[in-house]
Amino acid sequence: MTNTSDGLKRLLHSRFNHYLHVLEQTVTSEIDAFADLARLQGISSIPSHMTSVHVIDCIGRHEPVNNTSIAEKMNLSKASITKISAKLLQEGFIKRSQLNDNKKEVYFSLSTKGRQIFEVHDMMHDKIEASFIRALDAFSEPELAASLKFIQTLIDQTDKIIKGEITL
Repeated sequence: MTNTSDGLKRLLHSRFNHYLHVLEQTVTSEIDAFADLARLQGISSIPSHMTSVHVIDCIGRHEPVNNTSIAEKMNLSKASITKISAKLLQEGFIKRSQLNDNKKEVYFSLSTKGRQIFEVHDMMHDKIEASFIRALDAFSEPELAASLKFIQTLIDQTDKIIKGEITL
């Protein structure tokens, strides 16, 4: 390992930390951007948190779906999903039902109001993805492959921190 290599690795770490700060700011403003896009589509009532919008998205992609499946797909606790889904039910974004062969299990699907939120969210993600892909046009295939390997390494390291395999 050379000093130049160590310096580049430290610079990558520094840039990654900067990216995390920028990402945090982006996540904070995401609900405002979503609200603006929803208003442009004539929707006046939206959930107050992006996590609720993401639950609507998960339900829309997998309906009918139960609490456990939503929690697993979103990597959230069942208690969190129960709380969010209760609020979404109350606000009329989702509906609950039971399948004919299983009266115990509760399943969720989107209401008309929830379907509108789902579609606007999908539209927003399509715009973000298109912009991201355009930005990546500047990279060659080997650079994209190296970037992918780097990002997967970051994900793996972060997962290890979350699981307590790496102590801070």
